[in-house]
Amino acid sequence: MEKGEAKSKKAGGPPPRLCCICNERRPVLKRPKTLQQICRECFYEVFEEEIHQAIVENRLFKSGERVAIGASGGKDSTVLAYVLSELNRRHSYGLDLFLLSIDEGITGYRDDSLETVKRNELQYGLPLQILSYKDLYGWTMDDIVKMIGLKNNCTFCGVFRRQALDRGAALLKVDKLVTGHNADDIAETVLLNILRGDIARLSRCTSITTGEDGPIPRCKPFKYTYEKEIVMYAYFKKLDYFSTECIYSPNAYRGFAREFIKDLERLRPRAILDIIKSGEDFRIATTTKMPEQGTCERCGYISSQKWCKACVLLDGLNRGLPKMGIGRARGGVNGGGDHKKETKAGSTVKSLESKQCGSLDF
Repeated sequence: MEKGEAKSKKAGGPPPRLCCICNERRPVLKRPKTLQQICRECFYEVFEEEIHQAIVENRLFKSGERVAIGASGGKDSTVLAYVLSELNRRHSYGLDLFLLSIDEGITGYRDDSLETVKRNELQYGLPLQILSYKDLYGWTMDDIVKMIGLKNNCTFCGVFRRQALDRGAALLKVDKLVTGHNADDIAETVLLNILRGDIARLSRCTSITTGEDGPIPRCKPFKYTYEKEIVMYAYFKKLDYFSTECIYSPNAYRGFAREFIKDLERLRPRAILDIIKSGEDFRIATTTKMPEQGTCERCGYISSQKWCKACVLLDGLNRGLPKMGIGRARGGVNGGGDHKKETKAGSTVKSLESKQCGSLDF
């Protein structure tokens, strides 16, 4: 009799595994952050609740504020726009939300992703503002890459994009700007700043809100959210997003840090949060000289030098000396050097006077 029962149990197999949270439904995924096997419904709930807690505990917003969402059409900004819209309604944040996109002028990449953002505008019912590098700086990234090549082009794009977002936020008259930077991005930035010896950025790169001393504070609601979970959320929710990588960034320095972080995550998923925690706990020696915040003499944007980085880079482009502002330049505004060089007679290089760094005042 006992042998028969044993055979029956063996034939029936083990009971089906259930979600470790609700203990009712079958799990459909293993959370990258915790390795819990959970069902789709519980994943939605914990994903959204963790973001809500990050917003509430860090007091990111106040009721009645106007908030711009930096929207590129990619997974991070698309999920951010969707989740923030949902949480705003569910928890009565009382926010006026807007989508803000920057057109860098990358044919075959940004023009396609902006079509996704335009669909998101209709899907989520959020007003959209698009600003272009061409309008702000007189250059597109296609033009810049033709001049400088694929090395250091990300420096131009990063500097111009950051300022363009601030100028767009000022145009929309918003109180805050939120970006889709996730836990993986922040961990990468901690490593990059250590490798570069950039103490100033290292001291602030883990902050969930930055730029409070500038024109418009920036918030990162996804500070503790893993990239893999954002992808899973977008997939299960069937969100409309653009997934192609930038055609000009295959050899970006950040990519090497990203691969290292992915390797660490495979060995120990907690490593991403631990790197962020380490960045938060760094103490800067009192003897370390930190840059003093001021404003650019040229365009009025925040800067620790006489000219902001965007003006220096733009000046180099307009003079036909695109490498002038790359790295920790000694020349340019502060040192003479390349500033004294003259462009060849008859060249069609535009003057800085004809196109300042941006058209909005700060």
